[in-house]
Amino acid sequence: MNALRLLQDRAGRPALQVTSEQVWREVEEASFAVLGHVTPAGRPRSSGVMFAVAGRRLFVAVGADSWKARQIADGDEVAVTVPVRRGGLLAWFVPIPPATISFHARVRVHPAGSVGIGSRSRRLAALLPRDGRDVCLLELVPEGEFLTYGVGVSLRTMARPADARAHAPV
Repeated sequence: MNALRLLQDRAGRPALQVTSEQVWREVEEASFAVLGHVTPAGRPRSSGVMFAVAGRRLFVAVGADSWKARQIADGDEVAVTVPVRRGGLLAWFVPIPPATISFHARVRVHPAGSVGIGSRSRRLAALLPRDGRDVCLLELVPEGEFLTYGVGVSLRTMARPADARAHAPV
């Protein structure tokens, strides 16, 4: 518990404060996120993506002709939620929801062929399509703060939303 600080919430009760380092460790161990954005037509859209972390940025390889490559532009703001698996063996017998880490990120689009993806991360290189399709790289730069649910708390505490939520600066 030394990596966590207890503060007081608005009602004067102790509130959990998760550190940025703790959140980044959880994000670096994950590989799946839900990416949300608004289409050029103003419609909400979300999609599951595989990612790798390098330099406190998330990198997502997407097909150069995919809807993500066509609709997410350089400089766009997106919402990202990373589920964090919890429960160990207990999860095989009891439905345990994942903890989550949510944040906003600014997108930097690297067109197909502009970046050596393998040089960024072996983990990201492993996500590339094996059929040789062109991919572009979405670099997600987190901004503001992380909102966590269930990170750094017991499974029992996750049942109490007010006690399971925390914020940490990016």
